[in-house]
Amino acid sequence: MLALWIAARDPRTPIAAKLVAGAVAAYAFSPIDLIPDFVPVLGYLDDLLIVPLGIMLAVKLVPVELMSEYRSLAEKRKGKPVSRIGMILVITIWLAAIVGLLWFFWLGRIEP
Repeated sequence: MLALWIAARDPRTPIAAKLVAGAVAAYAFSPIDLIPDFVPVLGYLDDLLIVPLGIMLAVKLVPVELMSEYRSLAEKRKGKPVSRIGMILVITIWLAAIVGLLWFFWLGRIEP
């Protein structure tokens, strides 16, 4: 995962690979999950499906030579980065969902 984080920041990485790798790394390193783990079944669905599928797609988009270089760089680094962008994205999605539900339930009930 750290290799994808490095790939997203390297200018040699193709744009599509950079976007996918950046999104996957930001989400994986975010301290907040999109669906909290305490929610039965769905809480682990993002960890079991979204992240691995995103990793597979990002690895396929990054050229093999670059990916091996990023992996070797990732092995040399200590510690795991924390993605504030990923955290902000997840919080924004949650706030948008809350606002949408509030709008639907309160304003949606008003009849003409």
